[in-house]
Amino acid sequence: MMKAVEISTPGGAEVLRLTDRPVPVPGHGQILIRVAWSGVNRPDVLQRAGSYAPPPGASDLPGLECAGRVAAVGPGVTRWKEGDAVCALLPGGGYAEYVTCPADHALPIPKGLSLREAAALPETCFTVWSNIVIRGGLEAGERFLVHGGTSGIGTTAIQIARALGARVWATAGSAQKCAACERLGAQAINYRSEDFVEILRAEGGANLILDMVGGDYIARNIRALDDDGRLVMIAFLGGPKAAINFAPIMTKRLTVTGSTLRPQSDLAKAGIAETLRNQLWPLVETGQVRPIIDSEFALAEAVRAHRHMESSEHIGKILLKVADLA
Repeated sequence: MMKAVEISTPGGAEVLRLTDRPVPVPGHGQILIRVAWSGVNRPDVLQRAGSYAPPPGASDLPGLECAGRVAAVGPGVTRWKEGDAVCALLPGGGYAEYVTCPADHALPIPKGLSLREAAALPETCFTVWSNIVIRGGLEAGERFLVHGGTSGIGTTAIQIARALGARVWATAGSAQKCAACERLGAQAINYRSEDFVEILRAEGGANLILDMVGGDYIARNIRALDDDGRLVMIAFLGGPKAAINFAPIMTKRLTVTGSTLRPQSDLAKAGIAETLRNQLWPLVETGQVRPIIDSEFALAEAVRAHRHMESSEHIGKILLKVADLA
């Protein structure tokens, strides 16, 4: 048996409950990970509230990323062996002492990083790289805007875009958060007192925007884009609906797209993992991209971790400490 945090019923943070569950058994092509650290992400909050169901076959426990050591390998697995240190993208189940995942969704710990630091990488790196590089086609010299610059996604996007040679702007809601964005290399825009549309248009328009806000930001993003610009949506904290004038999309030849990571096929995620291993991990190992960690909580303190996430006061990643593993 193992300790795990389950969602007792859809609702607020208080519905998270520490419980005992059987240790899962890895199936064909899977590994079992003894978890040292697990990341806390917005989709965990949405799942807890009952608005983001896990995909078929996934664990009902929250938790989409972790770092730890391989405890067992399933049939057909040759890449990993028992005892290997890994970080992994999970379909669910990370709020537990043990979790299974496809072997091809795990990555080695980048050289120079601890398990704690590595646990902050998978969800944001898979999301950011697949959306701004693979889907968004960001290139050196382009103007890139990310909303929510101090979120886990935002801090990762700023660093990756800078490492790729882009000029970076980021929105944030306080002087402290704007300062954090600027320390990472972005030009900060305080959305409470400044208009990102005006600022980007004065610079010639954004070539690429990564947005997790939605709502009335969608139309504003379209106005902020330069000719042939791309808007990539990854979440809708402000709602998924908006009144949009499609004429600028035609006249400026814009691309409006988006994606969610969790429902994608195992094969697609394995492809992203291989790209990260070959192209992003070297940037992490040289320090050009590094995990930004805001805070950590014990597994039994998942309620507090979720409340901190919902306060939006964090800068970078929130982690759950599950076990001390060397």
